[in-house]
Amino acid sequence: MKDLMIEPVVDPVSEARRYVANAQELLRDHGKLDFETQLYQDRKYVRMAGNTLWNGVLLIVDAVFHVKTNNRMHPDVDDYRFSISRRDHKLLDLFNTAHETLHVYMGYDGNRRKNLCQDGIHLAIEIIDRCELMLKNRSAFQLDKT
Repeated sequence: MKDLMIEPVVDPVSEARRYVANAQELLRDHGKLDFETQLYQDRKYVRMAGNTLWNGVLLIVDAVFHVKTNNRMHPDVDDYRFSISRRDHKLLDLFNTAHETLHVYMGYDGNRRKNLCQDGIHLAIEIIDRCELMLKNRSAFQLDKT
């Protein structure tokens, strides 16, 4: 069972931002935007970008909240919601919106609207920024205690 455990990320903020950059690259280089309709032509790359953004959000949220599961190997979205709700309700609102936009509309449905995809990217960045502040505040608090 220990072999299946994932190593913690050394710099979760940089890693989450790398996920955002990868998603932007997927849409820019492979999405084939139709400038007249403002729709991406290839749903496959919208799905890939949405799932990449969602994974970046999960990575940074887990780094801040250390999401616990109930006898399951991987947390589900409700485990993340529970962990976030105990500390930051504004982040919870952002997280729920990110779940709909990144995971459902982009990652599952492959919604090709450029504006929706751009909103998803901005939403992921906003969550990463908010979590980065939480990590910095936690680090400053730990330094003050020593």
